[in-house]
Amino acid sequence: MPEKILVVDDDIDSLKLIGLMLQRNGYEVIAASAGNQALTKAANERPDLIILDIMMPDMNGYEVTRRLRKNPDTQRIPIIMFTAKTLIDDKVAGFEAGADDYLTKPTHPAELASRVKAILARSAAQKPQAAARGVAVGIIGAKGGVGATTIAVNVAAARLLAGDTPIVADFRLGMGSLGLSIGLPRAHGMANVLAKPVEEIRPRAIEGELVTHPSGLRTLLSSARSSEAQLVFTPEAAVAVVRSLRSMGRPAVFDLGSGLTPLTHRLQREMDQIVLVVDPTIVTLAMARDIIQEIMSGRNDPQRLHVVVVNRATSSTPPSWSDVEQYIGYELRGIISLASDMVIQAMQANVPAVMFQPNAVVSSQLIKLAEELHNRVRLPAGEQS
Repeated sequence: MPEKILVVDDDIDSLKLIGLMLQRNGYEVIAASAGNQALTKAANERPDLIILDIMMPDMNGYEVTRRLRKNPDTQRIPIIMFTAKTLIDDKVAGFEAGADDYLTKPTHPAELASRVKAILARSAAQKPQAAARGVAVGIIGAKGGVGATTIAVNVAAARLLAGDTPIVADFRLGMGSLGLSIGLPRAHGMANVLAKPVEEIRPRAIEGELVTHPSGLRTLLSSARSSEAQLVFTPEAAVAVVRSLRSMGRPAVFDLGSGLTPLTHRLQREMDQIVLVVDPTIVTLAMARDIIQEIMSGRNDPQRLHVVVVNRATSSTPPSWSDVEQYIGYELRGIISLASDMVIQAMQANVPAVMFQPNAVVSSQLIKLAEELHNRVRLPAGEQS
């Protein structure tokens, strides 16, 4: 994947020119025209580099840099200050604020490309923790009742069987059933974490809220209590949970509930892989088609989105594979036969299906899905095996 660069400048012509120069060198470019907008985009988009003008109407580049360096989520992003100011004192002020490099306008495209390449290479060399970043997998139901929770817990369990160290988390506050499906009664960890200030949502704080299944599967759970549904928290808090868990689990699997709520829409952007769960009915497929368009409009990466059909009704004749693909306008990745009596028996035994009968047909389907998610993750450069 190309490195992502945030360019911040209140001069639209300069913004376009720099953006075009970077795009021609193969970088993904996002733009901001003001300081506050830059802070928001840096926190949400997590760029690999920021090119920042100094003179802006709402907040100068020095203050933007200081705030970026105070935020744990953005403090390591390299910053190049790019400005018409040429005095030595201006450069010193930029470095003291936390800038990594300094360019004066106008600059030759070759010099800009060279500086950007050098800063990105230096940043990559200073990130031994990148390999430990982990992978986030989001499970979304096109609507309620399609089996997204069952898919989530079994994908995580399948990776545990494969030798990984997964964590599965339930973001359905007030409707949480993941813990109940495997016999874990203490299901308030997610609410307890989200009630904390954002700056306190770190792995150490989350560790004490995890509940471990007898199989060794670690979970962060929500309950069905209405008080949890009324909990007020910011999207930034939820994002902090995702980013912390992805550093703790290999992988971190998230039950994101059904549909694209404002929260789910924000969190899906944090996912390396997304599984959209549908059933073969016209209503569900129509909803899935809209969800697919929303997800793909923000990040057109077909390797990231997996659409799977769950077949729960053994007596009905579902639409064909090709009919479903034609209707939703997207390639299917598999069919899961959750109508199996074994799935019910596994739930009654408080064990994920893939652990209850690993050789059953439905277990094989779930294990295959988990393997595909694992194999499709794009590792950072230098980590490819």
